[in-house]
Amino acid sequence: MWSFFSRDPSKEFGYEILEQLTGTEEYMLWKLHKGKKKGTGESVSVFILDAKTNGSDTQTELAKSALKRLKTLRHPNILTYIDSLETEKCLYLVTEYVEPLQFHLNSYSTDFPQSKQQKELFIAWGLFQVVRALKFLNNDGNLQHNSICLGNILVNTAGEWKLGGFENATPSSLMNSLPIKILPSFEKYDPPEKVDSSKLKSATKWSADMWGLGCLIWEVFNGPLKSPSSLKALGNIPKRLASVYCELVGANPSSRPNPSDVLTICRKPGGYFHNDLVECLLFLEEIQIKENTEKAQFFNKLPSLLDSFPENLSRHKVLPQLINAFEFGNAGAAILTPLFKLGSLLTEEEYQKRIVPCVVKLFSSPDRATRVRLLQQLEHFSTHLLPVTVNDNIFPHILSGFTDSNPIIREHTVKSIIFLAPKLNYNNLNVEVLKHFARLQSKDEQGGIRTNTTVCLGKVASFLHPQVRQKVLVSAFTRALRDPFPPARIGGVLALAATQQYYLLNQISHQVLPAMCVLTGDPEREVRDQAFKVIKGFISKLEKVSEDPSLRECMEADVNANASPNVTDMASTWAGWAVSAVTSKFYKSQGSQLPDQGPSLPAGSQTTSATQNPSLVETTVEATRRSDSESNEESVQWGNINELSLSSNTVDDKEEGEGWDIQEDWAPIESFEQDSFATKVTNIRDKTPVPLNTNFEKEESGWESTWNTNNWTTPEGNDESRKKREEKRIQRQKEIEAKRSARQGASSGGGALKLGGKKM
Repeated sequence: MWSFFSRDPSKEFGYEILEQLTGTEEYMLWKLHKGKKKGTGESVSVFILDAKTNGSDTQTELAKSALKRLKTLRHPNILTYIDSLETEKCLYLVTEYVEPLQFHLNSYSTDFPQSKQQKELFIAWGLFQVVRALKFLNNDGNLQHNSICLGNILVNTAGEWKLGGFENATPSSLMNSLPIKILPSFEKYDPPEKVDSSKLKSATKWSADMWGLGCLIWEVFNGPLKSPSSLKALGNIPKRLASVYCELVGANPSSRPNPSDVLTICRKPGGYFHNDLVECLLFLEEIQIKENTEKAQFFNKLPSLLDSFPENLSRHKVLPQLINAFEFGNAGAAILTPLFKLGSLLTEEEYQKRIVPCVVKLFSSPDRATRVRLLQQLEHFSTHLLPVTVNDNIFPHILSGFTDSNPIIREHTVKSIIFLAPKLNYNNLNVEVLKHFARLQSKDEQGGIRTNTTVCLGKVASFLHPQVRQKVLVSAFTRALRDPFPPARIGGVLALAATQQYYLLNQISHQVLPAMCVLTGDPEREVRDQAFKVIKGFISKLEKVSEDPSLRECMEADVNANASPNVTDMASTWAGWAVSAVTSKFYKSQGSQLPDQGPSLPAGSQTTSATQNPSLVETTVEATRRSDSESNEESVQWGNINELSLSSNTVDDKEEGEGWDIQEDWAPIESFEQDSFATKVTNIRDKTPVPLNTNFEKEESGWESTWNTNNWTTPEGNDESRKKREEKRIQRQKEIEAKRSARQGASSGGGALKLGGKKM
């Protein structure tokens, strides 16, 4: 029994008391310490008053009164009470983690414009919060704080200013008798009416705290107040705040404005509280009552503003508000861009806890606009996704995009595999993905999607199982060489070059080179040029092994190699490539809209051929020629798939079969030298558009066939339309043959020579 009564309650206190924060002793009866909650490790602040050593009975009573007052006051801008403990020796007050305002003001450097701007926004938002707290106290709570100054303002982790120090707080009914303050440091903040009792008759319930607000404003911009006479000089107080400040420190108590009036004046255009940060945070607080159009405009504008916001406010205030808006405010897909931008400020643990659950939830949304936005932003958050999360919660939803009727969805779904491949398990990557790739490459009506599927397969080849890789690559890429869409044929050529280390030498000689040689007679010069270049590379490789057979093992070393950890970096940069260029043309040049911004393309709608940009490959050849002229003639110039850029096109696919021929053998080659295949995209825009056909006429000036990225829809794909396209194709082929014969006749002087004949 005696042990029960003799226990020290402080030892069973649920909080661990850490180091003391100095610099607050002048304004507080308490000593401020950092603290942690036992069990959870949550950071808190612990205010301690040593009643036996440092505190008189009066101070103890004031501290108990402040604790009781704080316990009953709940407001976002007032220090949040968590717990308390009273013992014979000490009084403990536990609150949210806070630090003195002076610490934060000193942390901002004025040497850099961005830091100076962030400090201005930080101060504006903080003063706004203090005025809101006083509005609540004076008007709603009928209380006077009586000690508003720099020392009683605390800042939490989110950068929000919290009002503390309620030791001298009194009911508004006692406004005609201001309290006597124990700490002498508070005397310089007393309003003039305290020494001139005649002015107390005109005092209002807010006049004393408005005088204190004026003192706080002066200290924030000029440093600690030395004497009341210093208030007469504005110092560094901004001009936009000067008029309000002068009213706050007026000698007549009745002339000092109500805190509600201060908010109204400073929120007007040109006022001190009218800035991007305050408007942003207030919008997020009221997002539940905002219209959808207002939300969309706000979220589209927000990413450009975040760089100017203080980091702690962005991380701990704006980001939680965005997450709440996503979960409860029906924010939609527009929230993704600012959400991921702020996510970059988080640690990996915080990202997994706060951002990843939102991503998983968004992937399950049936909204197409949300799906497109997610796929567009995938590169920014894919590195944070765990393999188990990708395979179990995300990939099942991505699969539906491969068969979506909207080409935009299919396009971005193909792109997404680049970032997800390192995390996909064997079945999802080697079975499910390849099954859909095979169908898209052979059956999709959009030439650009077929091309991008080929490019994407080349980029993820390093992640495929070696046995699967052996069965798929040669079959897939040689199929691309027979595609009626010229950029698809170029994509196949360059993909073969980019993955050359995965082919056996026998495959090169028996399968790759025979298929490539067909393209040396391709109607399009650009295709021929790339084919010749890659063929020379393969032949050079075979020649080296022929001269030194011991090199065979080295040449085939990567055939059965598994993906290495650093392959992810290579895959993320391996093609600057078709996909990114396609996407930019979809949304910028073409004028087609995302599903949430306008009507999306219905399945089966008739399209016009996407042929407004001139031949990509024409500019490719120009870049290639420049590269060839600059390089050593004896060096092997492999094509570079990294620079391949195109837009989705409507091209009728004539390939037979849906899957890849797994009976064909597959294998690798060594690393290839990449040339400058770069400027293809930049020169596209100045050419005259020519409608795209499945056959192309070679002109002397190069490939003049182009595809339009500004006006396209999806072909119906029915039998009748296929017959019409086939008839047009045959007719076009006849015209090409006729022109070709005419040119040959002209060049031979009127006809072909007979065998053994002599031209006169």
